[in-house]
Amino acid sequence: MPKILVIVESPAKVKTINKILGPKFKVTASMGHLIDLPKSTIGVDVDHDFEAKFIVVRDKQKTLAKLKKEAKDVEEIYIATDPDREGEAIGWNLIAHIAKDKKVSRVVFHEITKDAVKKAFSQPREFNRKLVDAQNARRVLDRIVGYQISPLLWKKVGSRLSAGRVQSVALRLVVEREEAIRVFVPQEYWQIAVDLQKKGLKDTLTANLEKIDGGKVDLKAEQLTGSVVAQIKESSFKISAINTRQVKRNAPAPFITSTLQQEAFSKLGFNTSKTMMIAQQLYEGIEIGDEEPEGLITYMRTDSVNIAAEAIEKVRGLIKKEHGKEYLPEEPNKFKSKKSAQEAHEAIRPSDVYRKPQDVKKYLSDEQFCLYDLIWKRFISCQMMPAIFEQTKIEIMAGRFQFGASGSILAFSGYLAMYKDNEEQDIKLDPSLYAEGDGLNLLEVRPSQHFTKPPARYSEASLVKALEEQGIGRPSTYASIIYTLVYRNYVLRDRGYFTATDLGIRICNLLMEYFKKIMDIGFTAKMEEELDSIEDGTNDYVKVLGDFWGPFKEELDFAMANIQKTEITIEKPCPDCGKPMAVKWGRRGRFISCTGFPDCKHAESFTTGVKCLQEGCTGELVERRSHRGATFYGCSRYPDCKFIANKLPEVK
Repeated sequence: MPKILVIVESPAKVKTINKILGPKFKVTASMGHLIDLPKSTIGVDVDHDFEAKFIVVRDKQKTLAKLKKEAKDVEEIYIATDPDREGEAIGWNLIAHIAKDKKVSRVVFHEITKDAVKKAFSQPREFNRKLVDAQNARRVLDRIVGYQISPLLWKKVGSRLSAGRVQSVALRLVVEREEAIRVFVPQEYWQIAVDLQKKGLKDTLTANLEKIDGGKVDLKAEQLTGSVVAQIKESSFKISAINTRQVKRNAPAPFITSTLQQEAFSKLGFNTSKTMMIAQQLYEGIEIGDEEPEGLITYMRTDSVNIAAEAIEKVRGLIKKEHGKEYLPEEPNKFKSKKSAQEAHEAIRPSDVYRKPQDVKKYLSDEQFCLYDLIWKRFISCQMMPAIFEQTKIEIMAGRFQFGASGSILAFSGYLAMYKDNEEQDIKLDPSLYAEGDGLNLLEVRPSQHFTKPPARYSEASLVKALEEQGIGRPSTYASIIYTLVYRNYVLRDRGYFTATDLGIRICNLLMEYFKKIMDIGFTAKMEEELDSIEDGTNDYVKVLGDFWGPFKEELDFAMANIQKTEITIEKPCPDCGKPMAVKWGRRGRFISCTGFPDCKHAESFTTGVKCLQEGCTGELVERRSHRGATFYGCSRYPDCKFIANKLPEVK
């Protein structure tokens, strides 16, 4: 019988770690949080130092009973929950329930490999109460906000609504972008390009108008542009200057959670939830042929760009062997984490850099392979030499007009030999073909009309980037934040881009009016710093929560007393009782129901007025939403008619 019990979070890790540790150890899973705040109540005593009332999660009681039974006959317990604040708190909360009279040790590893796991078990430590307090403070603060504001929204706006400390600020970003797009007025402007040719050359040199009389080009009307074009056609062209310089583009930092989510969206089309799910699979362990299951990447919830010394040594060896010493910097490339990063963590990297993507491709799903390939290449590239470009700018004078032609040639690929970034390359331009004073023949003048564009809607990648740059939330929460915004019908997601719904705008405006601090981006970012300061010991759990609670309670009381319940009614009367019908929101989008609820429970789909296109059907198309937040249109007579369309058909 095993003498040592090891508790991890996920059952997917059990088999992998059990094989590494051997028969003396019994590895079992906690299945995440077993001890947590209750769902039915706030679970926080705000009058007594914000004491959190943790209970056994109802549907986890059998799991806890199983752990108690397994712990009863062992001599020692190791808790190996995830290596972050949440993992620390999950493990700490278990101790009082399963290990009152047992020796309990905390072990932490950032990759599930034989060497990493055995090293962790050779260096166990005690639980870090500062980490636990920092996590509990974050949990309690989120609970206070969510469980105080959400019921207010139910009473004043409608059911199935929620607000959150970070979620609501993320909603504000989307709504404000939507408003900026709505009020945007396009401005007309014109650009002029010319095609030139040096005598004796076949190559065409394309240049753009940059200055008129030494000043800025400001062409806002077709008539003015036409006058300038006429003058250009009468001008003589001569090269006035040629400037060539070397430009270095440094290797990118290794992935952290947020940058992995951004790149996986941009390069692979994965949303944040899918990226984290696949990364979790790669971290927890994959069976590679006859080998024992082993994690292919390090822990995927991290905001640190640190890299272990042994990992740097291995990747430098691979670069020298595979690419040559000219691609290897004299000293390892170093990257600086942001101020709030948990420095004990590592960046996301392959657990074994010599395990190449192609070598394991047949053991992975297509999505697992694509993400592993992305992580592997990014990690190799982060320790390679910069790419070097020969950048050339040719200035051309034509009377009162100055034109410019730019281009570059890749002189040394550096890290680009491994990892292609998203930066567009300039057109190629060979400076050796031209000299200062050369005359050029005009082949064509090409004026083009343009209009300024509104700011782009947030994509999954750009929203994550904005949250990170503003210091809102933490990388491990971004996927759940986005999921909640979609699930609550506050935003629509169309091919990864977000549009604020009428409901989302309404909720945001209400919160902006009555909860100015909660919705303030700077305040939310400062709160993140305050919460982090509990971890490093420079602040106190009770003080941080107390400083927040006082002003928040004032806003809450004022909102409760002053927000008037409003409903968006429509002209159509209820067919059952005759009262007005009102627009409501549910998981699948908008619907209409009787304002006499709960006395009258009549409800129906929100129709678009467009007839169903199924032959012989008399129904109308209604707006619906998939579980991923995408909008589609289905027949109001579903399930009798199952017609669906991704777009609303045009009415002829």
